[in-house]
Amino acid sequence: MDPDDPEDLAAALQGKTVDGWGLLQIAAGTGLAVYAVWAGILMPGFRKVPLRLQVPYVPASAKQVENVMSLLKGRSGKMVDLGSGDGRLVLEAYQRGFRPAVGYELNPWLLRLSNYRAWKAGCYGKVSYHREDLWKVDLSDCTNVTVFLAPSVLPHLESKLLAELPDEARVVAGRFPLPNWTPTSVAGEGLHRAWAYDIKTVQQAVRGKPEGSPV
Repeated sequence: MDPDDPEDLAAALQGKTVDGWGLLQIAAGTGLAVYAVWAGILMPGFRKVPLRLQVPYVPASAKQVENVMSLLKGRSGKMVDLGSGDGRLVLEAYQRGFRPAVGYELNPWLLRLSNYRAWKAGCYGKVSYHREDLWKVDLSDCTNVTVFLAPSVLPHLESKLLAELPDEARVVAGRFPLPNWTPTSVAGEGLHRAWAYDIKTVQQAVRGKPEGSPV
């Protein structure tokens, strides 16, 4: 069982009684403790981002990470995770040969957690985590982009990605697909599913369809 996978933890605990300390351990393992700090202490700073563009932190499961990486197999170059959370996707990308591997995250607690995970894996200083608003990041030099974001922000993100990414870029979305784009390929099932989109293919679809139609 992966201690960082909330679904595996939940399955293992079915039918069992858990005391207060056990609940605290579970919360820490699933990232809920970090989220609680974010919601209770850091929300005032986060309110600078418009409500419709805010994205709560939910850690990716090990299966989700594996599916995302499978859709980037055979690729190389710069990898960027928008809303990188605890940094696990960036770290995994670096370990699989992507250079540079960069995460953008507004939450300072999650950035500290990301750097701790990188240090623990022997990759501190080799991966980069920046406290920047993903909506203000320039993506013009990015060839591999991953996103685990809420459905409400994905239509806005499509416009940004299409306007800024180079033709050879690939975008991989986890947990929720991009609503108006047709994926090039899909990996996994259910909550673990990931969708890959090639920008050149999306651009061709946009040019060939009436305005407002899905691409």
